[in-house]
Amino acid sequence: DPEERELALSRLLDFYLATAAGVYALERPGDRTVSHLEPTGYKGLSFTQHDHALDWLYSEANSLLACAQQSATAKTIRRSVDLLLASKDLAESGANSRQFESVATLVRDAAAAAGDPRSEARARTTLAQVHSTAGRFDQADDEARMAMQLAPSTDDVWTHCNAPNELGIIAGYRNRLDEAETLLQQTIAAFRADANQPGEASALCNLSRVHLAIGHTTSAVELASEGVALYNRMGLTLRLANGRYALGLALARAGRQHEAQERLSEALTVFRDSRQRLWEGMTLFRLAEIHLDAGRSAQAAGLAEQALTVLLHVGGEWRRANVLTVLGQALQGIGQADRARVCWREALSVFDQLAAPEADAVRRLLDPASVGNGT
Repeated sequence: DPEERELALSRLLDFYLATAAGVYALERPGDRTVSHLEPTGYKGLSFTQHDHALDWLYSEANSLLACAQQSATAKTIRRSVDLLLASKDLAESGANSRQFESVATLVRDAAAAAGDPRSEARARTTLAQVHSTAGRFDQADDEARMAMQLAPSTDDVWTHCNAPNELGIIAGYRNRLDEAETLLQQTIAAFRADANQPGEASALCNLSRVHLAIGHTTSAVELASEGVALYNRMGLTLRLANGRYALGLALARAGRQHEAQERLSEALTVFRDSRQRLWEGMTLFRLAEIHLDAGRSAQAAGLAEQALTVLLHVGGEWRRANVLTVLGQALQGIGQADRARVCWREALSVFDQLAAPEADAVRRLLDPASVGNGT
């Protein structure tokens, strides 16, 4: 009977949303996202151990995402969107990222068709993060801007915190640094108003990255240290790893290489334990950069090769090209010039396709004589 099917699917949606919210809360204690999710009429599973919670999330990924897709109707669109919010780790897993993106796109369109600006803004913010993770910054920018346009038509605290955060991160990647700083300052204020300390700490670390790009190294270290201190006070693990990653980058730029390596190595252990493939790969890449700067080319090459393997199915072509650039430099340092040029040519092809500014630096690596000629 259609009505019975609808009720059964609604109960299943409640089960998945309640359980995924519990996993999210276990992974990110203190994060207010779970307080802003739609209430459920049925309880989900409860976990006390980190590994058991992640085992459930990844083993149930296909069914969970199928449930979100089937529930993208006017009656249940809000819970469908919130199920994606609660299971966002799947977007960075590599194994489930494409399915997550497909479902998020469908849910976004369903929310727009239902005339629900809150659900549409949440879906677009989530989709912006998916595209950003995959290195598709133009598409991420479009989704985040649409979410920001929808935000004033809704009193959704979650969107007011997370939409400017995503757009600020993307603006930083696109080198729109003044815009990024303004958006992230707005984000910090919104998270503080919501008493969301993990969110505030995350935004502080994101702002640290922007200050690094501007060249304000001292304030970048201070901002990342402030974020890490907040995470430490809450006794967090996964989010603390994100903070240590940001602090490691700032310390490396400040010339404090040993401290930077320590913070990044600590982050790497947590990312691996939490199955955060994207951040595991990016941390290996950052460690490779530190070893390269210190003249340890063999170690840098090994770490860069590991990063490429981890980022094979997640992170996108732009990130892969950056790793290839560093791998080429490390290979050059150990006398493998031919392999280095293969890496650089592949990286240049990606950067040219993306019209990325990094292409010029790779051209100089391939043709050092062009620097003297001013070409």
